[in-house]
Amino acid sequence: MKILVDTREQLPFTFSRFQAEIERAALPCGDYSLPGFEDRVSIERKELNDLIACLMNGNQDRFERELSRGRYYELFYVVVESSLEDVSMGRYRSEMKVHSALQSIFAFSVRYRAPFIWAGNRAGAEYVTFSILSKYLEELGKRFKAASKAQAAQEGVKVSALNAGA
Repeated sequence: MKILVDTREQLPFTFSRFQAEIERAALPCGDYSLPGFEDRVSIERKELNDLIACLMNGNQDRFERELSRGRYYELFYVVVESSLEDVSMGRYRSEMKVHSALQSIFAFSVRYRAPFIWAGNRAGAEYVTFSILSKYLEELGKRFKAASKAQAAQEGVKVSALNAGA
């Protein structure tokens, strides 16, 4: 499986534990996507301190623009290299109050229909990212197969109608 990694992603996953190859690309949204689906599938990776920084001051506008773009994607997630407990215990390098951080995250999740997945750590986030993209491709394959079957059945109906009229 080929995974696209945004050229601005500073610490990209290698996916070395998985059957995947990465290719750098300028993605319109998020950090990870799939070839041919860059405008439909996006995963935004966040390290905890980066996430908290994105909830404050000037960074918040940029982050909200990213979430806003993602809301129109067929599949969009924010995958966090941390646990929700890490946030609730204030295990980050910011003075931002825990309650404010949590409320901002929940508000963004609702406002932008952006699910946040708390992967626990970096390895977990890489696993989650690979798994989501892999499952998306699997579902696409099922949809394509169903559509092909429906099309073949429709063409069979047309042929039968033509034969009946002959």
